[in-house]
Amino acid sequence: MKILAIESSAVSASAAVCDNGRIVSENFINAGLTHSQTLMPMVQNCMATAGVSLEDIDIVAVAQGPGSFTGIRIGIAAAKGIAFGGKPCCGVSTLEAMAYMLSGIDCIALCVMDARCSQVYMAMFDCGEKVERLCEDKAVMVAELPEMIKNFKKDVILLGDGAELCYNYLNSICDNVRLAPASCRYQRASGVALAAEYAGLQRVSADKLTPVYLRVPQAERELKKKRSAEK
Repeated sequence: MKILAIESSAVSASAAVCDNGRIVSENFINAGLTHSQTLMPMVQNCMATAGVSLEDIDIVAVAQGPGSFTGIRIGIAAAKGIAFGGKPCCGVSTLEAMAYMLSGIDCIALCVMDARCSQVYMAMFDCGEKVERLCEDKAVMVAELPEMIKNFKKDVILLGDGAELCYNYLNSICDNVRLAPASCRYQRASGVALAAEYAGLQRVSADKLTPVYLRVPQAERELKKKRSAEK
């Protein structure tokens, strides 16, 4: 089974081709350019490097959130466009995809994305022979994390663009916390592909692929605040 995977939920963006659990090709960029500039060229280059065409792809997988509202929308739109001819799609949690970067390592993956205002989007996974989800994706205060991880006997490894923020807070409180190496710390399309391959996620048609934000977008929050003030 060949999977084309897209990840654009944060500052970095990437595309990958996976063939029966083997990452054949991956393009990654973290240059601060907009995803609308970089994503589709990476997809095209990634498939060319892997020696596959769209006809060869069985599933289009995409990180559907949480993360940047704009980034998620761009990724979802790209996946929908690619799959428009009838390819099945797979929406993958951004947090779950990150955990697959530690697959095979006996640890707890604490996947965290900076949600601002001392909050993070987070989820935890038990990694080893397989990746097992320990909690649902949610937004929590950074100050809530020590209570959530204090009873784990394994090392808790932090991943994501909120990893350093959380490590700086947790390191003096919990002695079992580690930072993932920079090479596998951030969101990557290869993790999206592996999650789509192994996590038993539902396949849907392109029209049913939807983003998962966890929080109301800031523009909507500001509009609601403004309307409340006007009353």
